[in-house]
Amino acid sequence: MRDEQMAHADGKPPARPLDSIDREILRLLRADGRASIRSVADQVHVSRANAYARINRLIDDGVIRGFSARVDQERAGQGASAYITLKIVQNSWRTVREQLRELPGAAHIALVSGDFDVLLLVHTPDNRSLRELVLTRIQAMPEVLSTRTLLVFEETDLDSEP
Repeated sequence: MRDEQMAHADGKPPARPLDSIDREILRLLRADGRASIRSVADQVHVSRANAYARINRLIDDGVIRGFSARVDQERAGQGASAYITLKIVQNSWRTVREQLRELPGAAHIALVSGDFDVLLLVHTPDNRSLRELVLTRIQAMPEVLSTRTLLVFEETDLDSEP
């Protein structure tokens, strides 16, 4: 079997190149995940059947991982946001990731290179809750060697239409 036809170990098909229509469909769906097939098809100048097939292929290929709502955290009662950097014990990433997933308000977790190992985005009701989260939950994890908290003063969602 040819390499490009073989599935990866995770069971997903191999990545295939996206053409300009696929990229435009992704841009439209990032801006409005509730857009109708007809609307998407009209905007990318393909038939509804073609748009439907392309969106399903993007889903099946794992390019589109799902659809969600963009939330204004402040209006949803989460007035404090922060990026927290963590230095962790070597080879403890999987354990730390599972513990961080359980934290209230955890929105994004990334294993990164550089001066720290993990970048965590959290949303909490207020600074007191943020302090509690960092000092009593995160720093209590035995695999966490140190943290640094970067408060978010303002955010701009780049996926939204202007």
